[in-house]
Amino acid sequence: MTSPDATSPDATSSAATAAPATSWRDSLAVYLQPRVLIVLFLGFSSGLPLALSGSTLLVWMREAGVDLKTIGLFALVGTPYTLKFLWAPLVDALHVPLFTRAFGRRRGWLVFSQLLLIVAILLLAMTDPARSPFYVALGALLVATTSSTQDIVVDAFRVESLPESEQAAGMAAYVAAYRIGMLVSTAGALFIVSGFEDTGIPRTSAWMWGYVVMAAMVLIGTITALAATEPPQSAQAEAATQAETAFARVLSAAIGAFSEFLSRKDALAALAFVVLFKFTDAFSGTMTAPFVIDLGFTRNDYAAIVKGVGLAATLIGGFAGGFVARRYPLAMSLWIGGVVQALANLSFAWLAMVGTNQWALALAICAENFTSAIGTVIFVAYLSALCQNPLHTATQYALLTALAAVGRTYLSSSAGYVASATGWPMFFVICVLVAIPSLVLLTWLQRRGHFEALGPVRV
Repeated sequence: MTSPDATSPDATSSAATAAPATSWRDSLAVYLQPRVLIVLFLGFSSGLPLALSGSTLLVWMREAGVDLKTIGLFALVGTPYTLKFLWAPLVDALHVPLFTRAFGRRRGWLVFSQLLLIVAILLLAMTDPARSPFYVALGALLVATTSSTQDIVVDAFRVESLPESEQAAGMAAYVAAYRIGMLVSTAGALFIVSGFEDTGIPRTSAWMWGYVVMAAMVLIGTITALAATEPPQSAQAEAATQAETAFARVLSAAIGAFSEFLSRKDALAALAFVVLFKFTDAFSGTMTAPFVIDLGFTRNDYAAIVKGVGLAATLIGGFAGGFVARRYPLAMSLWIGGVVQALANLSFAWLAMVGTNQWALALAICAENFTSAIGTVIFVAYLSALCQNPLHTATQYALLTALAAVGRTYLSSSAGYVASATGWPMFFVICVLVAIPSLVLLTWLQRRGHFEALGPVRV
């Protein structure tokens, strides 16, 4: 994981020369620091709800007989992840009645957003995709809204609670736990639903109880928030702005973050690149679940191979992405990540021709998840390099991640129509081609000196 290097190259070199080498035991011990462990459990809480309004919900809908076109349109329920930057300044500036007084500025928002998330998941559990897709969409939208709010708070809490020496370890722990949370809400949820069905519970009720169990697991994050302490930086920020009105605080946070971005050279091109870089992944990922089910694989095949084996490939790919980011300049790393994550879609085109073969599915999933993780790690390096002002880090990062979600939410909503019109093999070939606009933008930004202007990026 990466962060922007705020020091000059000379200062960095001098500091590196003066600092003693860190032993491997010291490197491992940092992961056992209480603050890092808190961030780890919060990462699990952040990763858990994403699939409940995404891939897991799509499996439920496909089993209920919902058509591919409607399933593709359900990518739109991810809209809150795209627009969360709009209310990120509210989270930074406003207090939650009762919760802020009882738990503090950041912890109050954490507990509040997690309780709302539990309620939203329970409401989604009570819906029936076969009978009322509108209410399913509404429930999924509520889950996405409360989940994205939790993400805003967790990001701010992580940055403010960890000292510089623990930021890298905290981010690594957060990402690993986030992936585990996603695994629990995908493979874990599917196995739980199958387990309920095996006891004789009807399929619709089994899905309901599976989501109830997922709602209960959000309490892991709530307990973590209650056990944590309020970050010192949060208390200092609150003291510094207590004389301002709530409206003034919100306005200052919002205007400062956005105006700084737009004042940069080639700002619009950079923001477009943020939107498009992971679009190739998002376009194919929207239809992965129905594709696997349509080929004839079982729900357990999907859980064990797509989510189980896929997680291992993702973690290994994350280490590989870190190696690439350390070995090559940022622009070259983005080229490597962008090309390999696009070409990996051809493995699904091959799988579509092979048919129902578990080994072929495992190979395709490993190729896709491995290369996607490489692209993700390098992409996060780029996002971190763009957020160089500590006064607006939380809001700016929310803006960038929201823009990155545009591909997953809006641009990918047509994937079901494309798959229906072309068939699965040609669909995944098209998924490769949609990466071309991002690579064109990458070429243009590189020639304009965009990456040199960002300065060195520390991985």
